[in-house]
Amino acid sequence: MPLLFKKIHFSKLELDNRIIIAPMCQYSANLEGEASYWHEQQWGSYALSGAGMCVIEATAVQAQGRISYADLGLWNDQQAQGIKSILDKIRQISPMPFAVQLAHAGRKASTEKPWLGRDQVPVDHAHGWQTVSASDLPFEAGQQPPHALSLDEIQCLIADFAQAAKRAVTAGFSLIEIHAAHGYLIHQFLSPLSNQRDDQYGGSLENRMRLCLEVFQAMLEAVPEGFPVGVRLSAQDWVEGGWSVEESISLSQQLEKMGAAYIHVSSGGLDVKQHITLKPNYQVPFAAAIKKHVNIPVIAVGLITEPEQAEQVLQAGEADAIGLARAMLYDPRWPWHAAAQLNAQIAIAPQYLRCQPHQYKTLFYPFNIASN
Repeated sequence: MPLLFKKIHFSKLELDNRIIIAPMCQYSANLEGEASYWHEQQWGSYALSGAGMCVIEATAVQAQGRISYADLGLWNDQQAQGIKSILDKIRQISPMPFAVQLAHAGRKASTEKPWLGRDQVPVDHAHGWQTVSASDLPFEAGQQPPHALSLDEIQCLIADFAQAAKRAVTAGFSLIEIHAAHGYLIHQFLSPLSNQRDDQYGGSLENRMRLCLEVFQAMLEAVPEGFPVGVRLSAQDWVEGGWSVEESISLSQQLEKMGAAYIHVSSGGLDVKQHITLKPNYQVPFAAAIKKHVNIPVIAVGLITEPEQAEQVLQAGEADAIGLARAMLYDPRWPWHAAAQLNAQIAIAPQYLRCQPHQYKTLFYPFNIASN
């Protein structure tokens, strides 16, 4: 059997295969941060895709932590109830585990939707607010500087991550991922390019990692024992003097010691001066570098679009699972086609069994909804 279609465990959570639907912001929540019909149909599509797990989009732990005014949130119980109602429906049609990426955008918050320009929305605008960060350094020149969080505000932030984690469990998610990548708030504390603090949260690597580790610990204490919590990192900033692969390895080792379920390896997003040459597998070497130093699963991403390409990453030992984002939006049945190309079998909804092409007589078998 191809490695891509072998089972994998994230802590106690077992997945049927190693295809992970990575978080993709949809900018389709209402102004209160609540899920909409768009999320219902989108998650339903993911649930029938055949992937091993879906991690839904970055979901804010505070209102000011949203990237845009149309982001999902889990800072109150009403948001959690709305998500729960969708996940309850999804469990009637698919056993796929759903996870949530909990996040705070920091200085990259208060923006317009991408298809409307993604510009920062001014503080005095109806859809704008004051952003926050490790230091009062804006993401781009000309933007409103963020407010540098005080020590008391940092403690409130940590508590809000923990409360959001509790709500995630109540809503019915099977796993939580902490968003410490792509230039958002936790990444802003990690990188010396955005963190110029002179207290216990700035300066040395130990200090810059402190917020990430304290958030992780608070979330572990907030969820049931054994509940899986993973972390997504940007392995490097792609800017000289920024967060590095070596620092990512150190952080990953600390997270493993504390009980992380996996490390999900991306890169960049912190600084507009980054220079990235996009090509297939361009981020896989970062996952491979971290995997050499940890024993927990590592998820690789980065223009992985073809089944054979994904399988080769696993066969080479560069990662333990593959995260797909845009490729899944373009082809919502990517796992089906991957199974066909790699001569594997895949569990699907029994209603779809009749669509099996004649040349693939044993491609599909029906999944058991009651098994989840």
